[in-house]
Amino acid sequence: MNPKWSALLGAGLLAVVALVAGLLVVGPKTVAGAADPSAAPVEEPAAELAATTDERPNMVLILMDDFSLELLRTMPEATRMAAEGATYQNSFVIDSLCCPSRAALLTGQTPHHTKVLTNTQNDPEHPVGGWSAFQRYGNLEKQFSIGLQEAGYTTGFVGKYINAYEATVGPDGKRTPPPTVPGWDTFNALLGGAYGGWGYQSTYLDSAGEVQLHNHPQPARSASTQEKDAAYATNVTRDYALDFINAHRDDEEPYFLEIAAYGPHSRLGHHYPGLETWFPAAFADQAPAGDPAGGNCGRVECADLTLKDLVGYGDDRSDNAPTYLGRGGRTSQAPAWRTNKVSLSDETALSQYRDRARMVQSIDRMITQVREAAGEDTYIMLTSDNGFHLGQHQLNGGKGAPYDSDTRVPMVVVGPDVVPGKRSQFVNNIDLAPTFLDIAGAPTPAYVSGSSFADTLSRPRLPGGRYAFFEHTYAKSHPGEVDLDKGSGGTIDIIPSYLAVRGSQGLLVRFDLDKSWRGTDHAYELYRYDRPWEDRNVFAEDHAKPYARDLMRRLNAYDGCAPAVCRALTR
Repeated sequence: MNPKWSALLGAGLLAVVALVAGLLVVGPKTVAGAADPSAAPVEEPAAELAATTDERPNMVLILMDDFSLELLRTMPEATRMAAEGATYQNSFVIDSLCCPSRAALLTGQTPHHTKVLTNTQNDPEHPVGGWSAFQRYGNLEKQFSIGLQEAGYTTGFVGKYINAYEATVGPDGKRTPPPTVPGWDTFNALLGGAYGGWGYQSTYLDSAGEVQLHNHPQPARSASTQEKDAAYATNVTRDYALDFINAHRDDEEPYFLEIAAYGPHSRLGHHYPGLETWFPAAFADQAPAGDPAGGNCGRVECADLTLKDLVGYGDDRSDNAPTYLGRGGRTSQAPAWRTNKVSLSDETALSQYRDRARMVQSIDRMITQVREAAGEDTYIMLTSDNGFHLGQHQLNGGKGAPYDSDTRVPMVVVGPDVVPGKRSQFVNNIDLAPTFLDIAGAPTPAYVSGSSFADTLSRPRLPGGRYAFFEHTYAKSHPGEVDLDKGSGGTIDIIPSYLAVRGSQGLLVRFDLDKSWRGTDHAYELYRYDRPWEDRNVFAEDHAKPYARDLMRRLNAYDGCAPAVCRALTR
């Protein structure tokens, strides 16, 4: 825990003890418990009462969707945050897929513990993903927000929640709100229609704490830019966030707010005729018609964004096929799983890269306003649910792969006692839940697989994580799958199940090339990080070297690990 808040909590607890003790022994007592009239008058314990004021910090998490690291330098406020706060250079997600990643973040658990393995339920009787799996397997009660509430925090959620958390439509056409989610005092979730940017519903809690629906109609095509952008999903998310902060920033109790933007995820469906980009920015940021290099790309001119920024773009995949490991350490080449047609042209990739840069500018403006409203004594954390490849590894566009483009995400933190600078510790998004609880002075449940990194905010050189683990489950896409990213040639359906471990020297991935639920066909990829991307599988030549043996030992131990073992393996 941050030492400052540990001391404050200690002082507060001592004050409470003193106050209770005072109430029990204020002056000599009669047998009946009444104060002896002959005793000296007792003054009110004003100092003790003042010391009980809750001085724990407020916290805000800003979670982006499908954000890739090359976009960070385009964002003025995000880069300012990085300069003023802590930047974790080795920040990763446990699963580079929206729903498993979000479930892991909310609970601090790995996907093999949450049992949220994909975005959609697949089998209604035995769901493997989406809202159905999240609520079926007891994850609602394990959200870190419940622990924060129990510790005295007011909690708020705005934006994208869990895939398939949606209203239902009855035979009469009436829409019924989704279920109430425990752990949140304010709950303004934007439902799935917000992927398109305009025309969707959001939730709010009525006076009884029940979920109700609010409509956000799409403005007419003839509406002004200002009117359209006021209804844009990112801006509505911002408005909800500011409403929450303004309502609670002067409370005696601290607050926690999660702001989950939909950008820069690709759209679903069409919104305005003529606006055909798969990554729709706010109208104020879009490129003018006939000027593909125009528009607002933030700190960088759109024309200066090139494919060279996408590390590993177009890398030949002929030397990336996985490798079998046989008896006695003998190796042989396994079938390649990257068999997709390379359909993403350079022109399309560049266009989409620039569109994504335009799309994050509204998020950056939101960060500015949130920081101003929340003040300097609030911890604000900026990260993403996963990364995004756009032509790297010849995988067209999408996420789900174990490589840097997909698994590495920003982790930037500003707030009280945060020492500015870069951090080398490895952190994962399952570490966020215990970090929030740690800052709040709340206990971390034994089922949590992540570890708090709160102490490294003020003490950058403290030992921390040295490894990050990833897991991913293949499932053929079903209706409702939002991460096919067809507009960019998405390839989520071809990525096999895998477990992976990443250290400072390399990445080891164990793929299961058997796509059935029961069979296994394990093969390996191993990459050295003496170059900035996963260039060539060196498993055959390096698997017996000390660094590779260390990775293999940890990978085998991680398979199905209990929470305490999962935590220990990162050190």
